[in-house]
Amino acid sequence: MAKVVADITMSLDGYVTGPDPGPEQGLGRGGEPLHAWVESDHEVDRDVLREIAEAPGAVVMGRRLFDVVDGPHGWSDEMGYGAEHSTRPRFFVATHTVPERVRLDLDFTFVTDGLASVMDQAKAAAGDKDVFVMGGGDVIRQCVDAGLADELIIHLAPIVLGAGTPLLVDCHHRRLVQRDVRISPNAVHLVYALHS
Repeated sequence: MAKVVADITMSLDGYVTGPDPGPEQGLGRGGEPLHAWVESDHEVDRDVLREIAEAPGAVVMGRRLFDVVDGPHGWSDEMGYGAEHSTRPRFFVATHTVPERVRLDLDFTFVTDGLASVMDQAKAAAGDKDVFVMGGGDVIRQCVDAGLADELIIHLAPIVLGAGTPLLVDCHHRRLVQRDVRISPNAVHLVYALHS
C-alpha cells in the first residue's frame, strides 16, 4: 500500500540546514556536508539513494525549498530528484504565492490552500507509488506533527552545525517505532513508523 514518507537529512544537533539557507547558499553556511552521503560511493548510501529516488510517484516540498531547488545554484534538468538517478515524479509545492516563473523543466504544481490539500493532491497523483515529503524542515515538522506522514526517514549526518533550521521543534509528544537502521561513514539512515 502506498504511504507518505517524510525524508530529510539532519545534523547530530538537530538541524536540517546551516545558518542563512536560501537560493544563494542552498543548505546555508556550513550546511553542504549534510548531503555528503548523496554523493558517496559507499554501497549503503548508494542503495538508500536509489530506493528513495525510485519510490515516489509524487514529491512534496515547501516554497522556500522550491526557491532553492529552482534557484540559480539549484538542480539542473539533468540532475534533479535523486541526484544521479534524476527521477521525474510530480512535484507539489506548498506555498502562499505561486512564483511568476519556473526555471526547471519538471512537473510542478503549486498549492495555496494548505498542507492537507497538498497531501491530498500528491496522493491522488502518486497512484500506487509513495508520496515523499522532502522538506524543508518546517514542512516535515508539520507533516509529522499533524499525522500526515506514515513514515519518517532521517539521514543522520556526522556533523554538528551549531545553528540553522531545526527539525522537530514544538511538536506534540509522540512515540515512534524504529523500522530500519543502515550505517555508512557518511550517515546513519533511520526509518521510523509514525503510526503503530
